[in-house]
Amino acid sequence: MTGGAGLKLRARDAADLAIIAACLQDALIRPRDMIYLAQEKRFAFVANRFLWEAAARSATAIRPGDDEGDAEFAGGETQGPVYQRVHCGVCFDRVRGVKMRGFTPAKGPEFLELLTVQAQGDAILIMFAGNATVRLEVEAVRCHFEDLGEAWPTAWRPEHAGTDEAGSDRKGPA
Repeated sequence: MTGGAGLKLRARDAADLAIIAACLQDALIRPRDMIYLAQEKRFAFVANRFLWEAAARSATAIRPGDDEGDAEFAGGETQGPVYQRVHCGVCFDRVRGVKMRGFTPAKGPEFLELLTVQAQGDAILIMFAGNATVRLEVEAVRCHFEDLGEAWPTAWRPEHAGTDEAGSDRKGPA
């Protein structure tokens, strides 16, 4: 869909990790797709991420319910912007331990929505909607991120409370 190679990034410090976190914002992750390999000191997961870097900033984006009651053409074609999602692999190395809060991989929700990833001292926090968190105890920040395969189209763009349709922060009167 993008016509080029997918992203391939690595993080060696908190600033690098912030860039990866921005790319992963709103990614959907199945808890069963997370794995901790203690002997290898590695934690990894596969995510279904929204391609923010390719998203057109459009106030006419299709959102859930926007097209309710509208006629559809044969084949279900819709009008409006088309965004993209792609699978990506994320791997953290030099991990000494993993703690999960707010879910259990075997019994947890089908998907977790990733909010952000932050380095805090000797830990990396992977935070999800619904107050779920994965805490990685690490020797150092070592993260590798790579898009896997081709992106696919989606008409749905994630929304956040406190932002307008173009994605800008809403500010009240000064």
